[in-house]
Amino acid sequence: MAEALAVRNLSRRFGGLRAVQDLSFSVQEGETVALIGPNGAGKTTSFNLITGYYRPDTGSVAAFGRELVGLRPHDICAHGLARTFQVARPFGKMTVLANVMTGALLRDRSLDGARERAAQVIDFVGLSAKQHAPARDLTTIDQRRLELARALATQPRLLLLDEVMAGLNPTEIDQAVALVAKLAQRGLTIVIVEHVMRAIMAVATHIVVLDHGQKIAEGNPQEVVANQDVIRAYLGTGYAHAEPVGDARC
Repeated sequence: MAEALAVRNLSRRFGGLRAVQDLSFSVQEGETVALIGPNGAGKTTSFNLITGYYRPDTGSVAAFGRELVGLRPHDICAHGLARTFQVARPFGKMTVLANVMTGALLRDRSLDGARERAAQVIDFVGLSAKQHAPARDLTTIDQRRLELARALATQPRLLLLDEVMAGLNPTEIDQAVALVAKLAQRGLTIVIVEHVMRAIMAVATHIVVLDHGQKIAEGNPQEVVANQDVIRAYLGTGYAHAEPVGDARC
């Protein structure tokens, strides 16, 4: 497999706080890699560094062979990286369809083409029945679906998902996991930040664990959840190995 993402010695401070320190990991094309750790571990900051919202103090980020440090977020998106955000912020007065068209217009500058692409993505995430509804009227899970749809409409090669399951109930988590699994089955490379470990165990092929901005472990899911440093820093001594959600691995 070719390397989709290479993060090397990435560091960023905010005043006296070391948010990310000497972080290195790589993602191969077609992999689903999870970035996990306690709150404040540096996961979202890492996403912001990778996607150009923050500039690192040191280190490099390369995607599909191109250095990304110094590029603006929309240029990084045009290179094939799309992301979602922890807090969904749709254009509330616009319809679901219009929201997703804003992503589709990155690749297709014709309104008809963007509308067709947006409709396809909306159908994929399960929002067709609400495509003409204002985004502000959506439920939590549907706002998550919309956030995902806007990212997918840019036709990414690498998708970064930042806590897309936050605030969802168990049934909704199952639905979200099924969506992520479908994307992986289609060959999309995914990096996911998530606290729902049963979801991570269902979709991830590789896990990177952060604590206080530093990588403390990485490996396949079974190796990571058995790692004593990970148990102490994040999972807790009472953690029982999570079972896959639904039939995501089928």
